[in-house]
Amino acid sequence: MFQSVRKNQKSTDVPVVLVAEEITVAFGGFVAVKGMNLKLHEHDLHFLIGPNGAGKTTMLDVICGKTKPLSGTVKMADGTDLTRLKEHQIVRKGVGRKFQAPSIFAGLTVQENLMLAAENRRSPLQALGIQRYSKISPAMERITLQIGLQGRVDARAGALSHGEKQWLEIGMLLLQEPRVLLLDEPAAGMTDEETHKTGRLLQEIARERSVVVVEHDMEFVREYAAKVTVMHEGKLLKEGTMAEVQEDPRVAEVYLGKRRDDHAVAATN
Repeated sequence: MFQSVRKNQKSTDVPVVLVAEEITVAFGGFVAVKGMNLKLHEHDLHFLIGPNGAGKTTMLDVICGKTKPLSGTVKMADGTDLTRLKEHQIVRKGVGRKFQAPSIFAGLTVQENLMLAAENRRSPLQALGIQRYSKISPAMERITLQIGLQGRVDARAGALSHGEKQWLEIGMLLLQEPRVLLLDEPAAGMTDEETHKTGRLLQEIARERSVVVVEHDMEFVREYAAKVTVMHEGKLLKEGTMAEVQEDPRVAEVYLGKRRDDHAVAATN
C-alpha cells in the first residue's frame, strides 16, 4: 500500500531533500565514483544497485561524511553542502547512516541501547546515568513497537537474533530523528521472514523520512523499491522504477551478465 501511494506521485510534486551532483571519489590511483548524480525526494524509498565495485557504498560514505570527494557537492534542501561538514555535523543536519554490520552495545539491554541513542548528545556514561532507572519514553515505546522489539526491551542486545540486531540499530537511528536514512544491505543474512519484515519496516519508515538502501538481493529490491538507481563503474547507468530498470538492455548487460545480442536472439525466438 505504501509503495503504490509513492509510485503514483510525480517526482516534480514531491519536495527534494538532498541532491548529490558530479561526485568524484578516488582512492590512490583508483577512481571509485566518477561524476555521479543522485537526487532524493521526500518519502523516497530509493535503492542503489549495481555490481560489486560500482561505487554504491562509496556514495553513502560521501553523503554521511565518512569519505570526502575529490569534487562535487551534496546539498540539503536548505542549501547546506554536506561535503564541507564533519560526520557529527552531518548527523545533526538530519542524516543517519547504518553500516552493514550492526553497531550496538551487546552487553546492554535493548532499552539501554535506545536510551543511549536518545541521549546521543551526551557521553554514554552520562546518558546511562540519567536514564538507567527512568521509564521508557513515549518516543522509545513507539520505536520499539515499530521495529517489533516491544517484547524484548529487557533482553541483552548480544542475545538478539541477527535480524533483531539490525532492527535495533535502525530504531536507534530513528530516535535521532533523521530526515535521511542511509542503509547498507539491511536484509543481508536474514531469514525470509526477517527479510519481509525488514521490507515492510522500510516502507513504514519512508512515510516519515527519505530512505536510501544499498542492496544486492534483487528479489528484495523488486518487492520493496519505489525508485531504483543502477550504478556501474562509479557512474549512473539507469534510474527509474524496477520495471524500467529491468527492461534496459544496458542493465542486463553489465549487471545480469547478458549481452545485447542475447536480447536480439531472444526477440527472434
